[in-house]
Amino acid sequence: MAEANSSLFTIHSSLPTWIWYPGDFEIWLGNIFNNRRTERGAMFPPFWKQDSHYVTVEFSKAISLQKAETITIACEGQFNLALDGKLQFGQPETFEVPAGEHKLNLKVWNQATPPALFIDGETIKTDSTWLATYEDKLWIDENGVAHGSGIYVPAAHWNFDSIDTPPSTYQLERKELRPVSCDNIAANGTLYDFGRETFGYLKVKGLKGCVRIYYGESREEALDKEHCETLDVLSHLSARPSGRFAPSGQRPLTSHLSSKAFRYVYIEKEEGANYDEVMMDYEFAPHDINHSGSFRCSDEEINRIWEVSAYTMDLTTREFFMDGIKRDRWTWSGDAIQSYLMNYYLRFDTECVKRTIRQLRGKDPVTAHVNTIMDYTFYWFKSVLDYYQYTGDADFVREMWPRMETLMDYVLSRTNADGMAEGQPDDWIFVDWVDFPMHKRGTLCFEQILFCKALETMALCAKVLGINKSDYRVKAEELRNKIYQTFWSYEDKAYLHAIEDGVMNRQITKFPNMFAIIYGMAYEEQRREIMKSVMLNPKVDPITTPYMRFYELEALCIDGLHTQVLQEMRDYWGGMLREGATSFWEKYVPTETGTQHLAMYGRPYGKSLCHAWGASPVYLLGKYYLGVKPTKPGYEEYEVRPALGDLEWMKGDVPTPHGMIHVEMDQKQIKICATEGRGTLYYKDQQVDIEPNQEVVVSLS
Repeated sequence: MAEANSSLFTIHSSLPTWIWYPGDFEIWLGNIFNNRRTERGAMFPPFWKQDSHYVTVEFSKAISLQKAETITIACEGQFNLALDGKLQFGQPETFEVPAGEHKLNLKVWNQATPPALFIDGETIKTDSTWLATYEDKLWIDENGVAHGSGIYVPAAHWNFDSIDTPPSTYQLERKELRPVSCDNIAANGTLYDFGRETFGYLKVKGLKGCVRIYYGESREEALDKEHCETLDVLSHLSARPSGRFAPSGQRPLTSHLSSKAFRYVYIEKEEGANYDEVMMDYEFAPHDINHSGSFRCSDEEINRIWEVSAYTMDLTTREFFMDGIKRDRWTWSGDAIQSYLMNYYLRFDTECVKRTIRQLRGKDPVTAHVNTIMDYTFYWFKSVLDYYQYTGDADFVREMWPRMETLMDYVLSRTNADGMAEGQPDDWIFVDWVDFPMHKRGTLCFEQILFCKALETMALCAKVLGINKSDYRVKAEELRNKIYQTFWSYEDKAYLHAIEDGVMNRQITKFPNMFAIIYGMAYEEQRREIMKSVMLNPKVDPITTPYMRFYELEALCIDGLHTQVLQEMRDYWGGMLREGATSFWEKYVPTETGTQHLAMYGRPYGKSLCHAWGASPVYLLGKYYLGVKPTKPGYEEYEVRPALGDLEWMKGDVPTPHGMIHVEMDQKQIKICATEGRGTLYYKDQQVDIEPNQEVVVSLS
């Protein structure tokens, strides 16, 4: 894999921008993000280690001036300034730097938010050319002279380009929405319907007294006061609580509401309470509609599935990519890697991808797997490589490389005597939520396939950076051979489930077999055998979560079964639509009925009805029907392999780092137009070059 030109991602603006230590903004923001979850009014923090930003950061820059220059300084935190190693008085808002060669150093301390710096002068401006360190390895000798070998790295920045908008002011956008209907359920209670699943802040205008608020992704949940997942009590500041809803001293009395996911809201008034109207501030991450994916075809049901998938992705794309907007509202690596892939075919929001990858990784030392889940650690590695393949941004790979190495060191330190990844007592082996007996003990074939891909990822990323790390490639090859020798059954023509205490568990599931196909670990004949004996075998237990259906249908697409996958979409995602879904769910079991669809985790409304991993048709339709994917990083080169399946026609757009690829196809012809990169159209025995800004038309008759 050749290294792409990454200068497009490191352009130095002539304007100043706020800078901070790499990853600290994401870690700080992630702590706020991940701790917003509540369950029935109780705060519910994540159950994994949460890191913090470095509270003291030094920013450094070597400068050369033809003449003296006055700079304006702003900091988030307290700071000192040193010119050529000499501390200056106070915390000046402006400072004159004399002509000549100088070293400018500013140390910023901030316990509450990440230390950040903004400097604006005629030529001296904060940007990515500044260096930052958290001051490790510094010592002072007996003469008071400082010595150190602190590690300086390029300072991080984003789009905080005004002195008045420091990083701590970051927030999503809002838009006021009104309910589409209301229903007076009781003398003191009204149910409001906002028309579809949404996310934001409920507003009760003109409130006098106290009201109890019950949220629901479904009508049933909002009206079930004893079991709804989220609720609030809202009070006018002068109201006296009666204690009716909670014991004295324990009532969650608030004068404002936190963000919630809901379609329905049931508001119950206390005695004497009243209000004028109810509305909400819909909170969302903005996107450029002119740089977004699209898909339309001859089947209106497939069109609706794509639209609801896109809306599901938009709802779960926030400061970070979250799993579900009702619960958990956390960043999960397994969910996130699918969100990244869907995002590359929808909004191409690379900043949200980078924020989420940084936040999930956290800081050293590594004391547990990502999200405590072994498979999620392996997905994290691959997400970095996927990002590079779609964007060509080698600078981000370079930034993450040290933390990739230390995380892989942690993984390798926990392998068994055969060099395989095996769950330890403090590891969560997830794989998927399953509705059939499947233990997760011992050495799982599924985990080894993900582990092997992680090692291959390390080798490829090292190559991108020009680092000699042949040991990763060697380990990957050795593990790939062991997986085949250990788990492949010639009799069953499938990869078997696991080894526990030296005994092979011969259970056959789709999980390791479909990943062997997707990750290129099954050669052609073996892939055909897996498809027949596992993926298309009705005796093999079915997958019931959209999470793993993502990979199941991808494997079918790789095998060219596009018509079957479309029917699966109609049955599975169309089934959710027929149940009234306005966003796609965490799990769908077609045999369930009524309120059974709302239950999960032993709770009547525990299931998320807006879950990122439910939006996979966006990815599948873009990559395997429009057929677009990069073959060199950042779409320097790409291929288009369109497939109609049983559709009469289709058309759509796929975003690229700096443009779009438009594809149209019907029974008679294929049309393609792209704004960047060099592409190749493959259709049956035809192979046609695609040049930028030149429409390609290929007749199929």
